[in-house]
Amino acid sequence: MDTEKAPVELLVCVKCLRGGEATEDGERPGTRLYEGLRAGGMPEGVTLTPVECLQNCDYGCSAVMRGGAARWTYVYGNLDEGSQIDLLRDGIALYRDASDGVIPWRQRPEHFKRNCIARIPPVAPAAPKLGE
Repeated sequence: MDTEKAPVELLVCVKCLRGGEATEDGERPGTRLYEGLRAGGMPEGVTLTPVECLQNCDYGCSAVMRGGAARWTYVYGNLDEGSQIDLLRDGIALYRDASDGVIPWRQRPEHFKRNCIARIPPVAPAAPKLGE
């Protein structure tokens, strides 16, 4: 797939506290996750965007994978800012390479299989074939 024609975006909640309290210096786990991703760079064709809040505060850090009107959007939670930066980087590359955003089940990282908060259909989804 030509990633220049199909850019995708990884949105990371920078306000996330993972259900806890802010540290004395005010740094939040969500901010650390975002900064870790930013420092290591994103795969080609992927934009990293900080967002204020994804309303998943009690379930770990959260991130969204989205890309255009023809792709499914995924919200993932329970992310650890210290150990899952590479997981997100690898996962967004798999998402980018899937023309509809749906990563085949067997290729999905285990964390994605167990920590999907929401799966949002494309803006113009194909109508399901009922009764077949």
